Amino acid sequence: MNKLQKIIHTYGLRKTKCRADVLNLFLENNHALAHAAVEQHLGTQYDRVTLYRTLHSFEKKGLLHSINDGSGAVKYAICKQACTQHQHHDNHMHFSCTACSQTYCINEVHLPPLRMPDGYQVEELRFSAQGVCKSCLKAQRLQQA
Repeated sequence: MNKLQKIIHTYGLRKTKCRADVLNLFLENNHALAHAAVEQHLGTQYDRVTLYRTLHSFEKKGLLHSINDGSGAVKYAICKQACTQHQHHDNHMHFSCTACSQTYCINEVHLPPLRMPDGYQVEELRFSAQGVCKSCLKAQRLQQA
């Protein structure tokens, strides 16, 4: 069983060519991808609805988590924690680069636990920062030198 098949099996998903292609795309990228980016990378092999359902099923099972980076488009990234269909554990910072428009999971920065007043129940925390990513910052410094 190869890596893709093992991941798909671990999350209790049926293996399809679309799921394998989408998962492979996420494994090849170190940044979050929007539905439109997935569609663009995979070309016309799959229709928009099939890709949307694939992303939704990956998120529902805990394989991907969604990110609202302020651009108006929801992006998805591989869950690095032991997420399940019942609970996501990806309480980390998301960083959106203003230069290249990529969104990254910064797993080294965890969200602190919050103590909410009585009567409130937190279901999910989202924390994002905007700025220039290390690749773009390095490129900018090289241009200035």
